Amino acid sequence: MFVRVVEVKTKPGNAREVCSMLHEKVLSTLKAQTGFVDEIVLVSDAEGILALSFWKTREDAERYSHEDYAKVSDIIQHLVHSKPKVHAFDVETSTCHKISKGKAA
Repeated sequence: MFVRVVEVKTKPGNAREVCSMLHEKVLSTLKAQTGFVDEIVLVSDAEGILALSFWKTREDAERYSHEDYAKVSDIIQHLVHSKPKVHAFDVETSTCHKISKGKAA
C-alpha cells in the first residue's frame, strides 16, 4: 500500500470550500483511477488541509500524479496560497478500517 499526502494552505477561511470541492469534483476522478483505494481529508484550521490518497502500489500513485493530478490541482488553485506540497510514503502499518464506519469514499 502506498499513500500520497497533499498539503494545502488555503487563503484565509477557504479550507471548508476546498474540502467541498475535493468531495464534489475530485473524488470521482480519484475513484476512476486504477489502484485507488481511499481518500482521507484532514482540516487543521481555517487554512490547513492534508489530503491522504491511498493506492495499491507506488506505480498506481505515480501514474495518477503524472496523468491527472495537474487537473485536480487546477480545480482548487484559486482558493490556495501556493502550489500544494506533495509527499509520498509506503504504508507500513494501518488500522484505518477501525477509524470510522461512517462516510466512505
